[in-house]
Amino acid sequence: MQSLTRAWRGDLLALLAGILLPWAFAPYQVVALVFVALWGLLLSWLQASPGRAFWRGWLFGLGMFGFGVSWVHVSMNRFGGMSEALSIALTALFVMFLALFPALCGWLWRRWFARSGGLAFQLLLLVPVLWLGVELLRGYVFTGFPWLSLGYSQSDWPLRGYAPLLGVYGISLAVVLSVSLLLYAWLERRRRIHALLGLAVLWLVPVGLSALDWSAPAGKPLRVSLVQGNIAQDRKWLPEQRIPTLDLYANLSRENWGSDLVVWPETAIPAFYHQVKSFLQAVAEEARMNGSELLLGLPVYDQRSKQYYNSMVAMGGMEGSYEKRHLVPFGEYLPLADVLGGFIDFFQIPMADFSPGNDDTPPVLQLAGQKAGISICYEDAFGEEVVQALPEATFLINASNDAWFGDSMAPWQHLQIARMRAMESARYLVRATNTGVSAIIDEKGRIRARSPQFETHVLNGEVQPLEGLTPYAVFTNLPLMVLVTIVLLVGLWRRHQ
Repeated sequence: MQSLTRAWRGDLLALLAGILLPWAFAPYQVVALVFVALWGLLLSWLQASPGRAFWRGWLFGLGMFGFGVSWVHVSMNRFGGMSEALSIALTALFVMFLALFPALCGWLWRRWFARSGGLAFQLLLLVPVLWLGVELLRGYVFTGFPWLSLGYSQSDWPLRGYAPLLGVYGISLAVVLSVSLLLYAWLERRRRIHALLGLAVLWLVPVGLSALDWSAPAGKPLRVSLVQGNIAQDRKWLPEQRIPTLDLYANLSRENWGSDLVVWPETAIPAFYHQVKSFLQAVAEEARMNGSELLLGLPVYDQRSKQYYNSMVAMGGMEGSYEKRHLVPFGEYLPLADVLGGFIDFFQIPMADFSPGNDDTPPVLQLAGQKAGISICYEDAFGEEVVQALPEATFLINASNDAWFGDSMAPWQHLQIARMRAMESARYLVRATNTGVSAIIDEKGRIRARSPQFETHVLNGEVQPLEGLTPYAVFTNLPLMVLVTIVLLVGLWRRHQ
């Protein structure tokens, strides 16, 4: 009975640690809690059997994702036309799936690597690398869901300095290693000084890295205006809303002619490009006469292929378009459409059968005399994809519509993700959204200007074009993947010694 009581205490510790973790991210940013939560999880795993470690990892994931991505329910229920019960059920299934990743980490450690050498090897190398491996896996499997990767919590703390070198996953590795060093110092008192010295080095290195300039100016600053129309998602696609929306964006843009670049958010216009082409061309000509260029978000229909795309269209200068490549499953396209036909109609999601854009060319458009790397909404969650625009791009643009998630954590988490992309690439990133949070972010990930949320607003500011490549832009996640492979092979070898 006493053993059973201790087991359930460990289970409860893991669950509470998972619930605690999202508080370390935006909008709360009680950053120290990420270390407290991981301490609790690792402690619950220390003497656990493989099955118990899996269970505790899954409980941790339930708490982490059940709270941290609960906003998925908002998009399905409030704006997707789904019943409350069904949206909660599907969100729960999604959370239970995501919870399998930390569960896998615990199970692998206790099942395959618990006898791979001493405590130092396990805590200071194996466990951080196992966590890194499952985070990388989560970022790729089924097109990837890298939300709440631990590295994002460090956007204002010293470990952020690793971003240009190793990206967000490298910071995640440093976060887990920090906790492992503290836990090792607590368990192995004779080697406490060594562990604490290692921790000091781990945290001092990124301070030095942050002082480095990974890019250099590439021309004079650009004046940009980000138009936030604040069109409610439940009204956005109503037929009677089309003309008022066009007039709103056109009038807000006219008030800011003189800016080098005016950006409208993702699907700002609830119509196909060919349906409103003459109107937009007139606005673009007006922009050109006033020394401005436009980048507009709207769907584009290809009449030859009978496909349509989630696009950003450049007008008023060198014309061009970017079609979103990394689509959101069940939101922008339906996997296994032949099997699940009627799913989109049932959920009443407008424009939910997009085709992906062409992967053969870099996601770059010529704008205001510079080349801009373009991403649409969810695409900026994938650092390895955003840096495909480099070295050509001298700044980055992300257009999004976070109105889908209402007044939840999601828009603030998304802003934090965008900040990481700026740090990884050493480029300014401008973020134009429908209802907020629009922002201008510098190459160090600092927010230079930010819009109020749920207000019609035009955010004005300057963007410094930059050139140069960070190590992350060159190698992306490859060095970390190699590290995971080597450490796991060594662990398996040591297990049989």
